[in-house]
Amino acid sequence: MKNTTAASQSLNTPQAPAPINIQEKLTSGKNVKIDVEGKSYKVIVDKWESDSLVAHPVHNPKKILKFHKNQINAEKIAEKRFSQPIADIITVTAYAAIGVGIWYLLQ
Repeated sequence: MKNTTAASQSLNTPQAPAPINIQEKLTSGKNVKIDVEGKSYKVIVDKWESDSLVAHPVHNPKKILKFHKNQINAEKIAEKRFSQPIADIITVTAYAAIGVGIWYLLQ
């Protein structure tokens, strides 16, 4: 009876989340939003130098930022990507507008 209770209790205990490897998540060329010591940065990852992330702000490629991996909050890393459905809608709309423009010119 005690073994069954102990086994069921061990199944119900919450497990610690698996550690996130920041270096695998932040690879070269990615456009991400990171939280470093309470401050938020939108950067493009350049490279890793040992345990330091080298990146530049999205709108200022000449400025170089360096962060140690322990400074970066791994839980608040957000990767920026352009949505494929939105890209498809924009493409179809552009082609339709071009078609209507050509039709209007020929009339």
